[in-house]
Amino acid sequence: MSCDTQGADSDIVWVKSSHSSNEGGECVEVARTSVSVFVRDSKNPDGPRLQVPDGGWAALLQRCGQA
Repeated sequence: MSCDTQGADSDIVWVKSSHSSNEGGECVEVARTSVSVFVRDSKNPDGPRLQVPDGGWAALLQRCGQA
């Protein structure tokens, strides 16, 4: 896992979590590439991004019961 403050590939598409609040509260977006998943705060799209290897993301979702 790493924290990418320079931004990710400009071609990736960010998707807001279905669990995010529509009232401007906790908003999380994710973007998937062929090898990683990026996570960012949608209120700060140019801020830091967490980069998780694809296998690590799958393990996290499985652990959370979402896979």
